[in-house]
Amino acid sequence: PSGSVFVQISDENLHHVRELMDEVFGADNFVVVICYRRLGAMVGDLIQSTAHYLIWYAKDKEQLKYRKLFDQQIAGVGTGDHYAQAENIRTGEVRRLTPEELAAPDQIQSEWRPYQLVSLTTGNFRPNMTVDFEFDGHVYHPGANKHWRTDVTGLRRLESARRIVRAGKTLRYKQYLDDFPWTEPTTIWTDTARDPENYYVVQTPSNVIQRCLQMTTHPGDLVLDPTCGSGTTAYMAEQWGRRWITIDTSRVPLALARQRLLTATYPYYELKEKEHGPGGGFVYKRKQNKKGEEVGGIVPHVMLQSIANNEPPKEEVLVDRPEVDNKIVRVTGPFTFEATIPTPVDWDDDGVEDSGAASTEEYGSFVERMIEVLRRSPVLHVGGGKTVELGNIRPPAKSLSLSAEGLALSGALREAGSARGGPKRDPTDEVPTPVAFVFGPENGAISEKLVHAALQEAHLKSYSHLYVIGFAIQPHAREFIERSAEMGLVPATYVQATPDLMMGDLLKNMRSSQIFSVCGLPEVVIHAAPPEKTGEPARVEVELLGLDTFDPTTMNTDHLPGKDVPCWMLDGDYNGLCFRATQVFFPRTGAWSDLRKALKGDYDDSVWDHLAGTRSAPFEPGEHKQVAVKVIDDRGNELLVVKPLVNRT
Repeated sequence: PSGSVFVQISDENLHHVRELMDEVFGADNFVVVICYRRLGAMVGDLIQSTAHYLIWYAKDKEQLKYRKLFDQQIAGVGTGDHYAQAENIRTGEVRRLTPEELAAPDQIQSEWRPYQLVSLTTGNFRPNMTVDFEFDGHVYHPGANKHWRTDVTGLRRLESARRIVRAGKTLRYKQYLDDFPWTEPTTIWTDTARDPENYYVVQTPSNVIQRCLQMTTHPGDLVLDPTCGSGTTAYMAEQWGRRWITIDTSRVPLALARQRLLTATYPYYELKEKEHGPGGGFVYKRKQNKKGEEVGGIVPHVMLQSIANNEPPKEEVLVDRPEVDNKIVRVTGPFTFEATIPTPVDWDDDGVEDSGAASTEEYGSFVERMIEVLRRSPVLHVGGGKTVELGNIRPPAKSLSLSAEGLALSGALREAGSARGGPKRDPTDEVPTPVAFVFGPENGAISEKLVHAALQEAHLKSYSHLYVIGFAIQPHAREFIERSAEMGLVPATYVQATPDLMMGDLLKNMRSSQIFSVCGLPEVVIHAAPPEKTGEPARVEVELLGLDTFDPTTMNTDHLPGKDVPCWMLDGDYNGLCFRATQVFFPRTGAWSDLRKALKGDYDDSVWDHLAGTRSAPFEPGEHKQVAVKVIDDRGNELLVVKPLVNRT
């Protein structure tokens, strides 16, 4: 009920999104449109735009959670451009700041105190404030329909504090920049163009997300970003003690976000209530540096009223300045990484549920679309510069399980000959071989039953090879494919299709190498390990030997060593449904370097060698008595293998 929603959009569809959100949330819950600057210019026929917009709505504007934010003001810059005069704190001399000082405010000498003159009157008649006031031998009146901003007693206090200045025929209030060198941001954010965390073109600047979080949430609150991208929202939410959920349709941005979070470091903010964690709030203090500048999270706000009423200044909290314990380096807390599980369907009405689409009609349409995609991208990339070229792809004449058939022409021999400096072979010299295809479900994993049926049919019809194409596959189905030739069936290869295929318009901008790729199978060994203490259960260790990839161009298996794998993860108690990473490793990456530097005083080199290694830490077998190892290869494919943990002591 107290939540907010922000939608980032360009000016092209700003009005459409605003109308849609009026329907969803109600026009009464519209808060404001924020315009912020992006680095670089967007192409325009007439005038180029550097603006993006945030449309802000509340679930219930009456209950909206809002916290004030403050931006620092600098003399002569942005909102501080009105502070163009200065007073000498020793002599009382006043002067205008020079153009050089306004252009470089850090060059203003410390004895000069920048200030501006603001009105001492405001609208409407008030009997005790619409009165004459004598100052410096002259009598001043605010005007018939105006009044002084304080009563006569308050005006005298302002005069004693040398805060009143004559300006023509009226009086003005002298407001120093150091009274409160902060201002609340407006709906125009111009300081967001350069963001050190901005790595991708479509990435929202981290300082924009930080403001949205701090403006509308407290530590411990929940933040949702349904368009994960590189994980900036999750990263900023983690930094500022918010819980988070982030979602994406593609495995590539999720892999980027996962690595970014796992290798990130953050300041450790002091907690107001340690037993409640961040939900109890952060600690804010008032502090000054040697120059007398306010550097803490609580700052005084000297105002006309506080001087006129002889009151201590009001204190403001700068929510982005909690107390930091520099002795502690904080890393990302535990999080889960999950995927949706499709509803099983009993296609054959035999009491066995298969993975699949919601209906045969939908699945038939999906197969037609996949055949068309395969025709438009008839090259399978198998790594090492090797390819399989496909042709004459069409639905089979009669089929029970197969989705398509075609001809395969290996490009590996031509490339290998060229690499050795030998003559290139003419493609016409190679005899095309008939191959079969089976497509997994659009919204689920390929089942072992589907693979078995397709292999049987492909073998009976004498195809030379079966390509199993899908977005995900069950571990046992994957093992079945790898062992098909050993079982006397037709050789088979699993081909990973990018999930972006389900996003229609993206397909026309894809390269063929991004659509279909042949994936390997992790090779792991389980080692026995001694118990942590005498009398406790035995433990095990998992070692990643590498990644085996079947090359359909040569019918051989290629091996990638474990140390060359970008990332691998271990679930020490896999339940067969949801993979939960309990240990994560990045053997071939420099992602640990920043974390290693930050924590160098606490951990020796062996820790980092372990995190970049191929052997897990010892662990006790769980209740399911099986482990799962997931490997992410160079193309972002996630490859899973499951191993039992029985009879190991």
